[in-house]
Amino acid sequence: MTDFFITLTDPAIPFLRYALIAGLLASVAFGVIGSYVVVKRITYIAGAIAHCVLGGIGAALFFSQRYGLHWLTPMMGAIIAALAAALVIGLVTIHAQEREDSIISALWVTGMAAGIMFMAKTPGYIDPMSYLFGNILMISRQDLWVILGLDVGVITLGLLFYHKMLAVCFDEEFARLRGVHTRFYFLILLCLTALTIVLMIRIVGIVLVIALFSLPAAIAGHFSCRLWQMMAISTLLSMFFVTAGLAVSYGPNLPSGPTIVMIAGLSYLLTMAARMIWKKEQE
Repeated sequence: MTDFFITLTDPAIPFLRYALIAGLLASVAFGVIGSYVVVKRITYIAGAIAHCVLGGIGAALFFSQRYGLHWLTPMMGAIIAALAAALVIGLVTIHAQEREDSIISALWVTGMAAGIMFMAKTPGYIDPMSYLFGNILMISRQDLWVILGLDVGVITLGLLFYHKMLAVCFDEEFARLRGVHTRFYFLILLCLTALTIVLMIRIVGIVLVIALFSLPAAIAGHFSCRLWQMMAISTLLSMFFVTAGLAVSYGPNLPSGPTIVMIAGLSYLLTMAARMIWKKEQE
């Protein structure tokens, strides 16, 4: 781990600094929006949105390479697909008479399938593994500005609607009776979740995105009494997991995304075990 922190100061190796900065920036959005998602218990919806994103990435790569639409980047495709999936899932959840879990599952697998098919037909070799499992070490200076812009937007909206979101997450029916437009704020929450997922994909990938979304917030929930405290602790935990994951994976050349998630998962299990032991001792 010492080599990792020494390498951070090497001007000839900027990609490691970019990776750490990106992870720290995105951790703020993870902490804020992840807390909403865990409290509202919509991690399964977040998972569906994440997997639909692969369809947008695949479509962006296909049309960019086949028709020369170079302005259509994978990041832009991911944002469009994430927001579209969030709105569709949100409207289906609110209005549809069908079982919402079946519709969400259908969107989940359709998005994944569409993305793989687009990538298969894109000229040149496209490796879907970097999108499925992330590659934080490939983040560039330009990506940092995009991440910063998304981060600022997500955090601003998340905090601006804090009290309305708080009411919707904890007691939606009571909030509706008090005149809060709960459906509107539910859609806002899903859109913020979608944008946060786009930030996560470059760090841990589509497959592992739910882990970094839910685990820091789930751990923080055991040490906080208020939602803002949960957000603050979750943000700090996300920063720690990203930094520790990069440091641990650097020496043995392990994939950084899975290492970050592994540390987060072990931390959650240790927290649960310690909590169970403490409860038994109190009895």
